[in-house]
Amino acid sequence: MSNQSISKPKLSKGILDMKFMQRTKAKVDKEIEVAEGRAMYSSELTSRMLNTNSNFIIEPSYVSCENLIEGRLSFRGMNPEIEREMELEKSEKEATTKRPEQEAEVSTNDMIEFYAAASHTIQRKFQKHKKVTNNKRSNSDNTKNKKNKKFKKPESDDIGDEILAK
Repeated sequence: MSNQSISKPKLSKGILDMKFMQRTKAKVDKEIEVAEGRAMYSSELTSRMLNTNSNFIIEPSYVSCENLIEGRLSFRGMNPEIEREMELEKSEKEATTKRPEQEAEVSTNDMIEFYAAASHTIQRKFQKHKKVTNNKRSNSDNTKNKKNKKFKKPESDDIGDEILAK
């Protein structure tokens, strides 16, 4: 605790009592409380216990664990309104568990046509890019060929030797 007081300056009590500092005061009080709690149990708590997260989920009620029914119940006509509500809830639960296949708003053929048209549109979009890049490549190849069409001197002297020999 003495290490924290040295490294971290504290706000005065007068400032913390001001109205606009209430959140900060609550935070400072909580930090002091946690520090005091750690100091009290420092001999019993290990660093591993302080740094690890809990693997357990704490439920305030056991209703969810035992799948109990919440709310009021009525049997044998003692409270007809509640019995009707219970029947409605039961039918809703059954309806949600057993979902019948819903009728399609869009037929399969319509979907096929739509996706075929969409894929065709996308293919055309990318074909335009391919054509442009191919045209650029062919143009650059043509310019290379034009530059290379200059007269070339024969590489070997075999031809010249044959002419001189005749």
